[in-house]
Amino acid sequence: DQEMVVALADGFGGNSWRKITRAEFEDEAAKCPNITKVLYTDGQADPQKAIADMNGLVAQGANVIITFADASEALLPAVKAATEAGVAVVPYVAGPGGTAGEDYAGFVAEDVNAYGKALAEWTIKQMGGEGNLVMLGGTAGNGYSQAVFDGVLEAVDSNPGVTLLNRDEGFAVTNWEPGETQKVVAGLITKYGDIDGIVSDYGGGSVGGIRAFQAAGKPIPPWSANDSNEFACLWYENKGADNPNYEIATISSRTWISRVALRRAVAAFQGIDNPEPSIISLPLSEDSTEEDAPAPVCNEDLPPDGILSSQLTPDQLTALFQ
Repeated sequence: DQEMVVALADGFGGNSWRKITRAEFEDEAAKCPNITKVLYTDGQADPQKAIADMNGLVAQGANVIITFADASEALLPAVKAATEAGVAVVPYVAGPGGTAGEDYAGFVAEDVNAYGKALAEWTIKQMGGEGNLVMLGGTAGNGYSQAVFDGVLEAVDSNPGVTLLNRDEGFAVTNWEPGETQKVVAGLITKYGDIDGIVSDYGGGSVGGIRAFQAAGKPIPPWSANDSNEFACLWYENKGADNPNYEIATISSRTWISRVALRRAVAAFQGIDNPEPSIISLPLSEDSTEEDAPAPVCNEDLPPDGILSSQLTPDQLTALFQ
């Protein structure tokens, strides 16, 4: 019942996932009449800008800030300063280090390590337990992709017939952009030749990687990621004799996590209880290989960049990408 200003301090706003996540945050904020202003900043994958954005939001009177902390530990001093100024800060998906409940009000995410392990285990199964695997991540140094990579490593270490080609380098840096992903995957194909499976932490970017295989005249391998409309549509377009091993599995892209973060931060600022879990376990949401599992969903009436596990309506998604 206290009036408040809420903000989303995004470490990077440059892809479809971030665009939808912001829209979900704004849609959720619109439900509360005591939210008097909704602010947004884009750190543009620049830690110094992300820090300046956090400080600026505090100066503008934000009472609640949720943030995807792409800058990781570099953002922690600004987060702690905001907390000390009385702001309820809740990072989501990627945290800034420190201690939730002390350095900031709370943290919400899926079980990221389990996400990476589950997708890798599915991919390795489709590979027959042997061959060359690659893991595609996002921006350099981000904690989220590293946690996914750690989960992938767990699965690989339990399967001695599988070689993680980028084990020593870490996750392949794609900046979570389809165009960059296409370039990166093209380079990996040139470097390694045979790639038998892909795990990605962004289905929307994976469409660029799929096009790299097509451009190279290589069969598309089993590919796991989080859900994206075009990622599913490409499977329907390309499955068949030319790509005999091409199967896909996804876990929810959980763009709705910004809603969960906002509710937790608002509850902290208002001094009320929020019984929702902080860490959410997510099962496979699509699996092209199992008759009893949900099949990949391609909706040609929605934009390719649409994420169908979003809590936005089809009309909202369509308007967002027009």
